[in-house]
Amino acid sequence: MTLISKQKIEDLYHINSEYCVSIFVPTHRAGEKVLQQEDALALKNELKKVKQKLSNKGMQEKAINKLLRPAQELVDNSPFWREQSDGLAIFITEDFFEKHTLPVYFEAFNYVSTSFYLKPLMPMFVDDGDFYLMTLDLGNVNLYDCTAHSYTEILIQDLIPEQKQDRVGYDYEEKNLQFRTQQAGSGQAVFHGHEAATGKRKNEIKKYFRAINDGLLNIFKGEKKPLLIASQDYLYGIYNTVNSYPYLVDTNIKVNLDAANLYEIHEVAWDKMAPIFDQKRKTKIERFNTEQGTGTTAVGINKVLKAAIHGKIDTLFCENKADVLGNYKNENERIAVTESEKSEEDKNTISLMNLAAIKTLLKGGDVFLLEKEDMPDSNAKVNALCRY
Repeated sequence: MTLISKQKIEDLYHINSEYCVSIFVPTHRAGEKVLQQEDALALKNELKKVKQKLSNKGMQEKAINKLLRPAQELVDNSPFWREQSDGLAIFITEDFFEKHTLPVYFEAFNYVSTSFYLKPLMPMFVDDGDFYLMTLDLGNVNLYDCTAHSYTEILIQDLIPEQKQDRVGYDYEEKNLQFRTQQAGSGQAVFHGHEAATGKRKNEIKKYFRAINDGLLNIFKGEKKPLLIASQDYLYGIYNTVNSYPYLVDTNIKVNLDAANLYEIHEVAWDKMAPIFDQKRKTKIERFNTEQGTGTTAVGINKVLKAAIHGKIDTLFCENKADVLGNYKNENERIAVTESEKSEEDKNTISLMNLAAIKTLLKGGDVFLLEKEDMPDSNAKVNALCRY
């Protein structure tokens, strides 16, 4: 799964055509909804709506079918739907077709204009987080560099003991295992977390974890990213006593490392980390509220769009399920908002909010998509905190 980069956003932004189609549908990685083809049905429904919009804009049926054929072929492509993530984004023009499987949930949505609609992709670039995730067990330790939407394994095998026996000795581990097997009776081995972590065994585990900590310091040197550990509680408790990395998260996540796949572990990890990274959004909103009326905030599309085009916006807040349609003339920076229900049928009508979001992102600003009640100034669909 390849994530969308800012360069890709810029490339898509610069594609202009008489008919540019953008489609977003929610998808699922597995389960009943995949088996029941709900994701494919969602795309089918959006394509039906797009056909009607293209027809309203004057496009002939034969041309519509030709334009949408690559997306239409996906509907019946069963293997394709078994390899999805959380959302699917599709971009189509007469001579261009791209599909992106992404770890971002989308509301089902379509847009037809002379350029692509990229606002739903903005969560990929803000509050993305950046943290370490370590899966910790006595026989297997792995480290990942994570964001909200991705994870990449960091190879650490040359830095840490391959397994516990390499640090505390095979004989001790084998005797400990035999003892616990005999205690269980009937040949069944029992592993009790807290019981197994007492006395001499706890000290041996501590030696092993100290060696892991020392090895990882070569990677963590100069870093300030949080380190989150996925492990049994008792193992986390022991590791915490030998850890010397100051940014260890104060609680672990409890997952069965044998039963869960990495997708699932990462999702649980982000649920844990999201509130930490959400502090950035809260801080920006507090700044907006403090600075409102001082000239460093903007409310409403007319002020916000001009600020975005000139690279003045530090943070843009957009009402998530809303839009502002209209026209923008670059030569005189004239903005005309269109409120008519038929405005989408006008070939010159674009999403002014989409343009503001793209310009803000490409000029180094942050873009937050918020519910109406979470907007700093809920009287407008777009708010901005400016750099100056």
